[in-house]
Amino acid sequence: MKTQARNNEHRASGKPSTGRVSTPKAAPKRAGKTPQKRAENIERVNGAPVYTAVYKVNHSDELLEFLLRKCNTSRNNVKSLLVRKQVLVNGRVVTQYNYMLAKDDEVKLSRRSIKDGVVASQPQTKGARGAKTAQKPAFSLRDLKIIYESEDLVAIDKPAGLLSVESDKERECAYGYVTDYLEKGDKNARAFVLHRIDKETSGVLLFAKDIKLHSILKMHWSEQVQTREYYAVVEGVLERKSDTLVGYLKENVNNLVYVTADPTGQKAITHYEVLKENGTYSLLRVRIDTGRKNQIRAQMKALGNPVVGDDKYGSGNKSPIERLGLHASKLEFIHPITKELVTLTASVPACFRALFN
Repeated sequence: MKTQARNNEHRASGKPSTGRVSTPKAAPKRAGKTPQKRAENIERVNGAPVYTAVYKVNHSDELLEFLLRKCNTSRNNVKSLLVRKQVLVNGRVVTQYNYMLAKDDEVKLSRRSIKDGVVASQPQTKGARGAKTAQKPAFSLRDLKIIYESEDLVAIDKPAGLLSVESDKERECAYGYVTDYLEKGDKNARAFVLHRIDKETSGVLLFAKDIKLHSILKMHWSEQVQTREYYAVVEGVLERKSDTLVGYLKENVNNLVYVTADPTGQKAITHYEVLKENGTYSLLRVRIDTGRKNQIRAQMKALGNPVVGDDKYGSGNKSPIERLGLHASKLEFIHPITKELVTLTASVPACFRALFN
């Protein structure tokens, strides 16, 4: 058994930068006929919006009540933040006072008003004459492929290149598009984040539509999930055609995960089976027992067979499929209320198989 965690995007718990958070002020009105500053042109540092505070939600709560406890200011001031579109939940502007927050949601306060929608604060680029223009979104709601939906759950086949949830520099994400989709049927509907997969990884991504179900699943996610399966295209030919990689993962100062024998790290268990090979690359079916950040990518690097197209853990060689060779193909879990086994699958990308034809 070789010594070598789940391909999950973790985010550190956000905390306010100071003990007391000053309420962001609305932009002053301009005199005369000078047009007001567009909402999406918010203040930035290195292309990222400036936030006065970032909070991680620890349990279900209403947004207004949550902000009142965190901001140390009056109810009217908090309401003004919401009205002026300066509050974001998981990267989306929210103005509803009684908007329900779920565990692990991220709430941000912006220094400036932000335009509604998931693409309002995309990084900006300079136009032909040096003028700043908003970068066009790489995806649209039409790219959203629903692979499963019930009264309380919705799952998509996330395309490679789309974040699961927003980041500090990018708001276009699967969470936003799923919420848009749900709001088309019910303006009060929302998605609740259950797990994440890396931006460049495609495949099954599941959201809850009900906050109670979300709370139950989040609390017992490891016990409820029965199968987490991926397909991976890696460099080289593996000596062992099937194996189990067991080891520990740690993260360095550059936020890169590495494999270690130190048991103080997070234990990672990965099973793989070689399905096809062509002398240069191998196609693997991978099953993970643990859900660690960049687990498959870090363990395959340690094995000497990095995932193709991996700019963090790869060899630097050009990807033969022009993307990261990792796809979340199956997620199985026990529904905590019905007790039924739910199986979600996303077809293996054609480019994976074409490489071995």
